[in-house]
Amino acid sequence: MMNRMCAWIMVGGLAILWLPPGAAASNCQIETPASGPGVALTLHLSTDCTEQEREARAVDAAQLLQAFREGKGIDLSGVVIRGDLSLDTLPVGSLPPELEGMKELQGREVRVIPGSMTIVNSVVRGAIRHGSTQGLLVVKGPATFSGTRFEQLVDLSRAVFIQPVTLSSAVFLRESYFVQGRFLRHVFAEKTAFGPHTRFHRSVFQGSVTFQQSGFNGLAEFLEVVFEKDVNLSRTSFKLGTGFSGSRFKGLADFSEASFDREAFFTFTIFEGDAYFRRTTFRSTADFSDASFKGRDDFSKVIFEKSPQFTGVARSAPVQASLRLENQTIQYAIILSLLVFSALLIAYLIRLR
Repeated sequence: MMNRMCAWIMVGGLAILWLPPGAAASNCQIETPASGPGVALTLHLSTDCTEQEREARAVDAAQLLQAFREGKGIDLSGVVIRGDLSLDTLPVGSLPPELEGMKELQGREVRVIPGSMTIVNSVVRGAIRHGSTQGLLVVKGPATFSGTRFEQLVDLSRAVFIQPVTLSSAVFLRESYFVQGRFLRHVFAEKTAFGPHTRFHRSVFQGSVTFQQSGFNGLAEFLEVVFEKDVNLSRTSFKLGTGFSGSRFKGLADFSEASFDREAFFTFTIFEGDAYFRRTTFRSTADFSDASFKGRDDFSKVIFEKSPQFTGVARSAPVQASLRLENQTIQYAIILSLLVFSALLIAYLIRLR
């Protein structure tokens, strides 16, 4: 009897050893609500799911396109998405009623994502493209990509976002393009990592915008952009060339404690509201030529490692173009004081002898 029990215990132990890693005690929680007309394509994988479990339940980009064609949104969390998502293959429709009063959008091809576009804490392996140069992509529901890693190109140019857009803590490993985009509500992009090239050229932000503590690791183009509400770019880092030339800030523009490692261009930029550059660091060219400051501006304690350019600037008070020199003067004064103190200390020690 004892021999038989030992044999069963050994068989059970071997069976456990032969199971795939994590299969013996997996805590992976999977949420997939019943499908139906108008119900968003939903898949939520909990944080306890292993990489193998996520790969085994990967979502194909074709499934997302099919959901959009059926008039559904998507709601994905903790998933892996495979394949390219070509949004300009969606059928052409009509301009939603919410946008009919916007004359600049009339007479163009329109493709509509009718519901939400939510991909959070996930990995997108393929590219996302809206490559139509004449048409519009309209996203009617919230667009939320927080915590998601995009491994290939993201091109949502000429997209109109009716509801808020959230990019917070997302990671763009490749290019991200939002050329001529229109954001009707708030844009949240705190602690977001952008890749080798980011473009918002000629975009319009109708709601407030925050890129606080984000990092632009490549070229950052905000040329001829209109910000209709407050913009928060405080503590944001710009690693390569950055351009805000020709842009218009209608509300507060907050660049406090931001850092520009390479050239920063604000030529012909209009600041209608207050502009804060307090403690900002410019390590290369800072060109504010022909910019206009209509509200208050704060350049206190800013560091210019190269002489800034303020030619033709219009503002209510003289530009503090010598701030870097003032910082240097303070540093020199501190060094001189230390040298004098050291000399006095040495003289005192010599007298004691």
